[in-house]
Amino acid sequence: MMYDAFQAQADIADQTRFWGRLINDAVSPWTALGEPLTWWSAGARMMMRAGLTFARPSFNIGVVTVGNREVPVTEEPVYATPFGTLLRFRKDVDTPQPKLLVVAPLSGHFATLLRGTVRALLPDHDVYITDWHNARDVPLSAGRFGFDDYVDHLVQFMGVIGEGAHMLAVCQPAVQALAAAAWMAQTKDPAAPRSLTLMAGPVDCRVNPTVVNELATSKPIEWFERNLLATVPRRHKGAGRRVYPGFVQVSAFMSMNMKRHMQGHADLFWHMANGETEKAAVIENFYDEYFAVLDLAAEFYIETVKTVFQDYTLAKNELTHRGEPIDTRAIRRTALMTVEGERDDICSVGQTMAAHDLCTGLAPHMKSHHLQAGVGHYGVFSGKRWETQIYPQVRNFIASHA
Repeated sequence: MMYDAFQAQADIADQTRFWGRLINDAVSPWTALGEPLTWWSAGARMMMRAGLTFARPSFNIGVVTVGNREVPVTEEPVYATPFGTLLRFRKDVDTPQPKLLVVAPLSGHFATLLRGTVRALLPDHDVYITDWHNARDVPLSAGRFGFDDYVDHLVQFMGVIGEGAHMLAVCQPAVQALAAAAWMAQTKDPAAPRSLTLMAGPVDCRVNPTVVNELATSKPIEWFERNLLATVPRRHKGAGRRVYPGFVQVSAFMSMNMKRHMQGHADLFWHMANGETEKAAVIENFYDEYFAVLDLAAEFYIETVKTVFQDYTLAKNELTHRGEPIDTRAIRRTALMTVEGERDDICSVGQTMAAHDLCTGLAPHMKSHHLQAGVGHYGVFSGKRWETQIYPQVRNFIASHA
């Protein structure tokens, strides 16, 4: 019922966008005649932005500068399962670069949320990314996708990339990435990563709990199953699949900073009305990405909440994979770097750094930690401080273990 109700709202949003386009097309040629018409045009453009979209945006990274020349970038699917694609950003460069798998979060947004992360990494690395699929578009016949399946995908993807590659996980998948690295160490997999960089990830949520952590522990797992899961409607390819809808996750994120989002849209209207196109474009680009959402398979969501946020099984070194114990102490050849943001209110200071305490098999010279002053959660992996202060640290760490 929840998904059907949302779908009805989405259909209304489609009509709102349609009427917004009509009004904008009618008014735009005359906006130079006076202020009221520019307000009409701005209002119409706001109508055109109504609602969410379940369509994956483009990474839109056409070229990057490598050395002193511009190099074209091509998105190349390398390997795919029903639930995710290993996507390579192929470049034609003269010198081989370190191969790097970027592990994108599966938490309601597409991997394109890491566009800025990838753009910074590309000049110095042969970059691959986990391009997760929208669960509402995956037929029931494809089976389930749970916590173990996520770990399996990382192991498979590293195997496809080949020996000598590195791994960088952003936010939620820090847990699965560390689990995959430990599993590959235990099984002596030759494709085990040479280095693992964990950025703003919930390795141990007992450390400095945030509002997100407190919500996860405030109710039993059955509450999440009853109240936050929905069944995909018949009109979609994944009809009948149980999911944690992306629109629920985005609503939760927005509720944490509702005043800021309302102000952001008010600012957008006035930038449009005043002809401040560059300022408007910055806000538009952010919300184009923010409101592009995907659904998570129900089993992955529930198992993640229980494993990571309620039982802390990785933090206690009690995590299993396919029924077999995972021992992070087995990691001896994969160098570890953790990155945190001083003002992160989603994954607080200390939660990611906890990985170092788990990887006791690593020599001190194979461990590194960076705490970035003045940034919140998204600032750890996007924006100016990521590009100018955090990324150089990450680049040097990977290069020193290539």
